[in-house]
Amino acid sequence: QVQLVESGGGLVQAGGSLRLSCAASGRAFSRFAMAWFRQVQGKEREAVTAINMSGSRTYYAASVKGRFTISRDNAQNRIYLQMNSLKPEDTAEYYCAATEGRYIDIWYNLRSDYAYWGQGTQVTVSS
Repeated sequence: QVQLVESGGGLVQAGGSLRLSCAASGRAFSRFAMAWFRQVQGKEREAVTAINMSGSRTYYAASVKGRFTISRDNAQNRIYLQMNSLKPEDTAEYYCAATEGRYIDIWYNLRSDYAYWGQGTQVTVSS
């Protein structure tokens, strides 16, 4: 089991930046590939970005590539999402997710790939 808690969401103007953080507790954090998803009410939850267990590989949705950066600190049991050049269409609830023992480095971008989820943090970008 691993417990995930997101923080860092808020209201920002278009063009601004936010940094989300996800703190993990429980089992060995370095065994988990991690991801950020987002969801707008009434729509499907979509994968935004993911990072492998070591942090050596990252993956991004086309809509955020070049603007968002995922990173992890295995010593601190945290992942981060640096979001720059935010757009109103980035407005959503952002969720941290974890999946264990993914030794093949591909992008696990399905909601069903992840067994553990945080409670979400709201990001609102005003125009």
